[in-house]
Amino acid sequence: MPKSKRNKLVSLTKTDKVGFQAKEKLIEEIRGCIDEYASVYVFQVQNMRNTKLKEVRGQWRQSRFFFGKNKVMSLAFGMTESEAYRPGLDELAKCITGHVGVLFTNREESDVLAWFSQYGEADFARAGDAAIDTVTLPKGPLPQFSHAIEPHLRKLGMPSSLERGVITLLKDHIVCKTGDKLTPEQARILKLLGITMAQFHITLTNSWSEDKGFAALQTDGEAA
Repeated sequence: MPKSKRNKLVSLTKTDKVGFQAKEKLIEEIRGCIDEYASVYVFQVQNMRNTKLKEVRGQWRQSRFFFGKNKVMSLAFGMTESEAYRPGLDELAKCITGHVGVLFTNREESDVLAWFSQYGEADFARAGDAAIDTVTLPKGPLPQFSHAIEPHLRKLGMPSSLERGVITLLKDHIVCKTGDKLTPEQARILKLLGITMAQFHITLTNSWSEDKGFAALQTDGEAA
């Protein structure tokens, strides 16, 4: 039975008392999860949406998610081989960089990998996202829109006017082209049109378990 490192002191950056206590609490929670759950995964989120992440948490109620505070999470796992809370967790700690999170679970590895490889939710693109398709609106009426938003459409750059109470394009209008970095105006138009160009998706990148140790995962969810 490996020697427990639950009570081992870790070095935290200088901060106020409240901040220090919050970091200590997070370290304790993560180490408690290491003791409680069979496996831990590092994941990346594509097209982050807080509401979507909340929905995923709801579907994985028997598991625990941690997101943010990368340095503190790394300290909890142990940054070096000698500091590792369990053998191999220092390798996992090195993977906690950038916009990533950590999942603790008791579910079977095959179930975890299969679920996340298949999960994805379409959503509206935001300003700065790349357009994945070309969207062109032909000249003529746009009956899907209420006449009340015609001034708003013109402010977004659409060549429109009201004709007999119906919003009408005065000429063909290219909303965006494939590969364009969307402007705020383009993103708003696509949302008004109900066109989704983003997908919220979680990719598992690395894993650790007591019996298998550390492993790097390919983007399709299979062990590398």
